[in-house]
Amino acid sequence: MIETLLIIEDEKLLGSELSRHYRQLSWEVVLATSLAEAKALLLKDRIEPLLILSDMNLPDGNALDFMESIKKHVSYAEWLFLTGYGSVPDSVRALRLGAYDFLEKPCDLERLDLVVTSATRSASMQRRVIDQTKQGYRRYSPDAYLGHSKQAQNIRDLLAKLTQVPFSALIIGGESGTGKGLTARILHYGGPRAQQPMIEVNCAALPRELLESELFGHEPGAFTGAAGRHRGLLEQADGGTLFMDEIGEMPLDLQAKLLKAIEDHKVRRLGGEKEISVNVQIVAASNRDLEQMAQAGTFRTDLYHRLSVFKVILPPLREGIEDLDDLVPLFVAEYNAKAGRRVKNIPDDVWKKLKAHYWPGNVRELRNVIERCVLFSDDAVFPSQWLQLPGQTTTLSNESAYNQSETQGIFLPLDGSMVLDDMDRVIIKTALELAENNLTAAARALGTTRETLRYRVRKYNLKIID
Repeated sequence: MIETLLIIEDEKLLGSELSRHYRQLSWEVVLATSLAEAKALLLKDRIEPLLILSDMNLPDGNALDFMESIKKHVSYAEWLFLTGYGSVPDSVRALRLGAYDFLEKPCDLERLDLVVTSATRSASMQRRVIDQTKQGYRRYSPDAYLGHSKQAQNIRDLLAKLTQVPFSALIIGGESGTGKGLTARILHYGGPRAQQPMIEVNCAALPRELLESELFGHEPGAFTGAAGRHRGLLEQADGGTLFMDEIGEMPLDLQAKLLKAIEDHKVRRLGGEKEISVNVQIVAASNRDLEQMAQAGTFRTDLYHRLSVFKVILPPLREGIEDLDDLVPLFVAEYNAKAGRRVKNIPDDVWKKLKAHYWPGNVRELRNVIERCVLFSDDAVFPSQWLQLPGQTTTLSNESAYNQSETQGIFLPLDGSMVLDDMDRVIIKTALELAENNLTAAARALGTTRETLRYRVRKYNLKIID
């Protein structure tokens, strides 16, 4: 790929010599003899130079003033300055403004080539980061949270506001599969830290000792097997975002250490003696109610209040079932592209079954169902036989495959799409609905005591009539 080099030099002989030299080195060279000409090239003609090599004093002004006024429009480029009248204040100002180097004339071409090569590497990395940030924003803008239900629109509006403010910590709540990871990426790539790293960790996936080492890092010899130095995730996320999924599973002693790191903006590696300053935005997520956990003493109250600067509670799919109209075609198109299928037509009976399902696994479950059906499709028609949606009851649809008015049964999937707590909730909710929310009647139908059932009703925030 041929990169562009903008040379700003009013000395015709030097400008011509530099242009000829760098064209021979495969640069596309653009020469400007004044700051006004350079400004027109950058803002009007929209050239995108990787490097800008400029004289310090031009007939129409000082190049440092020009850089300060225009740098926000060409943030991807590195600046190199050449001057025959170098001074310490100028060199200090140049570096403060972000110039890559400041060289005095006459400058040996070999030395200049070395600086240009080094600046090229720096500018290429910087451009790559900017391009990745732009791609991330296009993919993870607030509009990436799909759905036309009122709940989905409220979440989009909230995310749009949050991406405009520099929050320090935030909690994302909601059932498993509602899109907490997507929401965290929207907040990062749409916010002011988008060009900095986003680091993710699942607190439930690591044992306590490994989680501590991963978060805070360690020095050589800190524990058995610690052969080298390891920068923790808090260090790696410096300047950016640390997304801590399933934070409710973190041990209490590590919660205290995390709180101190967030409060002090400093971390100490395991086995280390000095503290390292970090500036990290924390996005914590959990499918458990952290507020209730804090009240019960299973989650630190002080950490909960420190993290809950803002809270985003994602609604379950069943509360915005009309969002299937947006999500299903999207997932069908996605898996068509991945698997080379051509599913286009979704029959009415498929829509009825999809909208009658309780969706305990939410969007994650929906994605898995769509993937299975598209992969097993034979033509352009969505194959309803591969939906395999057990658990549909008359409480969800009068046309359900399982008529509870006749069988008085509850049918639950055993294909891994429904976790134990969700099964428990469906059973209790269905029993209450069949008993018209009468606690005593529901307890009798389930063969349990009123006290036991009341505890579970409170756990799942269900309605009852005592």
